[in-house]
Amino acid sequence: MYRLLVTLLTFVVTVPIAHAQIGQYRNEISIGFNAGYIMSNIGFTPKVNQILHGGMTGGISFKYVCEKYFNTICALQAEINYAQLGWKEEILDINNAPVINTKTGMAEEYSRTINYIQVPLFAHLGWGKEKKGLQFFFQAGPQFGLYLNESTKTNFSLADYNSTDRVNNTVAQDTMAVENKFDYGIAAGLGVEFSNPKVGHFQLEARYYYGLGNIYGDSKKDYFGKSNHNNIVIKLTYFFDILNAKNKV
Repeated sequence: MYRLLVTLLTFVVTVPIAHAQIGQYRNEISIGFNAGYIMSNIGFTPKVNQILHGGMTGGISFKYVCEKYFNTICALQAEINYAQLGWKEEILDINNAPVINTKTGMAEEYSRTINYIQVPLFAHLGWGKEKKGLQFFFQAGPQFGLYLNESTKTNFSLADYNSTDRVNNTVAQDTMAVENKFDYGIAAGLGVEFSNPKVGHFQLEARYYYGLGNIYGDSKKDYFGKSNHNNIVIKLTYFFDILNAKNKV
């Protein structure tokens, strides 16, 4: 996993530089901001039944267009984001009905929100208009996250959960704080960018992130063998140019 991450980071840094020697040179720098919605869960082993946890993300975006290689616009894109990740448990009985807590008489609910500062670094490839019009793009690269804090939302006492009716009795995660404060993995996205020289650039993107690290220890003595982040992100980004070549269309 570590080798794969290093390989991707090397690709992000070196591919545009290598292409710049034979493509049409570009030198365009843009800065802006982004906001979006994250649907996330945790890949637990042993398994924890979940539905997608919803959270917000937003931050600052940077883009450097370095060349056009045939019909492909090559760039580097990076972000510094605040992100709300986590998981939401699907607590069911053997008949796939919600489990009722014997103390409260309510269907048991549990979710955890984990807040991060995230830094994705992307190799960005686009096809279409550079200055005015629509461009389709694909981007991929490593992403790093730094844990900030976490919060739990539940409607029952963890000491009194209904263990009799639950089809899945994996509950250790409900009382465990995040152990590993640094997160890392691979992100990739597809989207469209609309450009107007008077207004700027607007990106709409769907992105997927797969964590290579775990939020809990994963040694033989630890409870979970795997506990990695999985995220789907829908994001809107606005860029304005701070360095812009004048000879493109």
